Amino acid sequence: MEPRNTISKRPEDDIFNSMNERPVDDISLEFFYKPHTIALLFTSIAVVISISFTRSDENIEHNYWAGFMCVIFFFLIISVLAFPNGPFTRPHPAVWRIVFGLSVLYCLSLLFLLFQNYNTVRNIFFWLDPELRDFHIDSEKEYGVNCSDYTFQRIWSTVDVFAAGHFFGWVFKAVLVRHLGILWAMSIMWELTEMIFAHLLPNFIECWWDAWILDVLVCNGLGICVGLWICKRLEMRDYKWASIRDIHTATGKIKRAVLQFTPSSWTPVRWLDPNCTYMRFVAICQLVIFWQVSELNTFFLKHIFEMPPSHPIVVGRLFLVGIVVAPSVRQYYTYVTDPRCLRVGTQCWVYGAIMVSESLLCIKNGRRLFQNTQLSNILFWLLLQAVVSILFLWGIAQYHKYFPKGEADVSRDSSPVKSQDSDSYDETGNVRKRHVTFRSQQEHERSD
Repeated sequence: MEPRNTISKRPEDDIFNSMNERPVDDISLEFFYKPHTIALLFTSIAVVISISFTRSDENIEHNYWAGFMCVIFFFLIISVLAFPNGPFTRPHPAVWRIVFGLSVLYCLSLLFLLFQNYNTVRNIFFWLDPELRDFHIDSEKEYGVNCSDYTFQRIWSTVDVFAAGHFFGWVFKAVLVRHLGILWAMSIMWELTEMIFAHLLPNFIECWWDAWILDVLVCNGLGICVGLWICKRLEMRDYKWASIRDIHTATGKIKRAVLQFTPSSWTPVRWLDPNCTYMRFVAICQLVIFWQVSELNTFFLKHIFEMPPSHPIVVGRLFLVGIVVAPSVRQYYTYVTDPRCLRVGTQCWVYGAIMVSESLLCIKNGRRLFQNTQLSNILFWLLLQAVVSILFLWGIAQYHKYFPKGEADVSRDSSPVKSQDSDSYDETGNVRKRHVTFRSQQEHERSD
């Protein structure tokens, strides 16, 4: 697909368009970036005609499935044609437009389920997988038993596939967030969240050494270190891309094709700045809290609707949310740190709608479960989230204030906050004066 023309005269529109629908900088194979809308339309119609007229329509359930698949197929085609690709262009903008379309479909599905009763929702899942009728949540593995026994054999018995999930999950989170302090705040707050909600979710009950040593220090800590190491390596790379046409060897062409699935560039991030206003501080605290809510939705959904952790619906949701979070975090970062960006990205907006819809679906269909909730625990959790987030971020801000990095280590584009007498540059390289008061005014407008 051809990247859309997003040129704007206003600087704030240029910033928004660059993170909401980033154009492709260097096009090496023009065929893959030229519009083929007419050919796509005829091909899609031909596929639908060939399948709809040749398949057997005697089985009603199979007809339902075929109809749903056809609707999803055409919706994703429309997504490629009409939706934005977000801040990423690798391996191709069409891939991220399909991701955006899948997130919209998932959001619409949640809204549909929100207007059904519990039995109807369960019957829908039974129709998707009849084996769910035989599964009950009480059959899940228990972790918080015999905690006084912490021998090597006992500890090794708790290491399962979920330990690997912890590690790789935090590697992925570290690559997205790229900030040591925020990541540790999320890690510690998640363990506290498990402790507070353990009276509702039995699989949150863990031994102290399992929660704070194996999870926080080993799995989460190693995942954070490995993820930040990957980020550091990517920052040190020199991104100079050669066209595949200029490569003459078969090995070189294959290597260049594989590298198409890697980032085209890597921009260092700087969530906190010594001169940042309170609005950025509040926005990062919101990021920590929203992350906890999104994680809680995963466990409450599978507990309320009784699905095993390895079920394809649970795994598919995790995979989809993980992909959608990547551009959402980038768009949220740009909105929080760049004073010229006055709107949040569309993918981030849709993900926010998904998170709220999942929470409402859990609250509505888990009334019996939440009847056992102690209101004091929920209020304490909210207060703890706010206090710990503020303390962590305040400590990080003080650290950056008294131990600043050298100018060579800080990218000019990593944080748009400037000193009182500093200059900034527009897209053409011309000097444009920008004062700190401008930033304060922009963030004051956001707060209103």
